[in-house]
Amino acid sequence: MFSGAHVLFFSRDAEADRLFLRDTLGMPFVDAGHGWLIFQLPPSETAVHPVEAEGTARKDGELLPAEVYLMCDDLETTQEALRARGVEMAEVREERWGRVTRLRLPSGGALGLYQPKHATAYDL
Repeated sequence: MFSGAHVLFFSRDAEADRLFLRDTLGMPFVDAGHGWLIFQLPPSETAVHPVEAEGTARKDGELLPAEVYLMCDDLETTQEALRARGVEMAEVREERWGRVTRLRLPSGGALGLYQPKHATAYDL
């Protein structure tokens, strides 16, 4: 039924974040025209988490339905490689479902990064 998923990042400095994804993270991409880069993501999965009605980002009164995390098999090794490229990261938190941190984007936004402790859907 579905051929893929398209994930959007909202950014105060889209060009800087595109260059970060392309040059710093080395993500493969296509140019859709006029410098609009579309990046390839690794295999992915999705889950549904409950939220507090007032504690979640909203747009025009509607709940914004997504948060993005990149996944890795070894968080320490991935962090070492990213730090060597100048990427800033938050402290690692141990969660029931995985070890998690956040990458700082040039625009000031953040991108989640985690090593799951659970079976992943892309292993099916």
